[in-house]
Amino acid sequence: MSFFERLKTEASVEWRAYTKHPFTNGLADGSLPEPAFRHYLVQDYLFLIEFARAYALAVYKSPRLADMREAAAGLSAILDVEMNLHVKLCADWGLSLVDLEQAPPAAEMLAYTRYVLDAGMRGDLLALKVALAPCVIGYAEIATRLASRPHADAATNAYHVWIAEYAGVPYQEVAARARAHLDHLADLYATPSREAELIAIFKEATRLEADFWEMAWRAGQGVAELR
Repeated sequence: MSFFERLKTEASVEWRAYTKHPFTNGLADGSLPEPAFRHYLVQDYLFLIEFARAYALAVYKSPRLADMREAAAGLSAILDVEMNLHVKLCADWGLSLVDLEQAPPAAEMLAYTRYVLDAGMRGDLLALKVALAPCVIGYAEIATRLASRPHADAATNAYHVWIAEYAGVPYQEVAARARAHLDHLADLYATPSREAELIAIFKEATRLEADFWEMAWRAGQGVAELR
């Protein structure tokens, strides 16, 4: 069993709550309330900015040049590719760049990103990569599952673009590289005495990912209740 698989096994409750949250099921069948998705898009833009900071920290924390290049490539992918795609997706949903930049950060977004950055500041590169893994690798797993569901790629499903982006080959390759790098770092630095610490980081980051879905889910439910 790979290091990442061991982390998932130890955090099986948290991982299921995250990867099978009702928000994700709503994406697959198109039933997610639109206000929930818009709220998610806004907060995810703010999240990506902080995620970029985490990859910048990974460059600093890298013990080897190869690790620095890996982190720098991740930083570039966020700033030069993913954020541009995200802004375009937001525009398709009627959200301008001004809307995104002026939005107040949600408490759940701040809690998650600050936890990841704090894990990196206090620990080494492996600890930081463990904290990043639920997002980077988890999105690939979620999208693959959603893409196999009925109506996930139907023209009538407003969320099929999001699913296709993360289920597509480019992002799946990003996630596979991140997983391989995490497993490689674990081979070098994950001593038995550190196992409990790393599992705890992974569990908490996964829990905070589920909270991120829940934040957006509640926003959509709140609007539905007012109607």
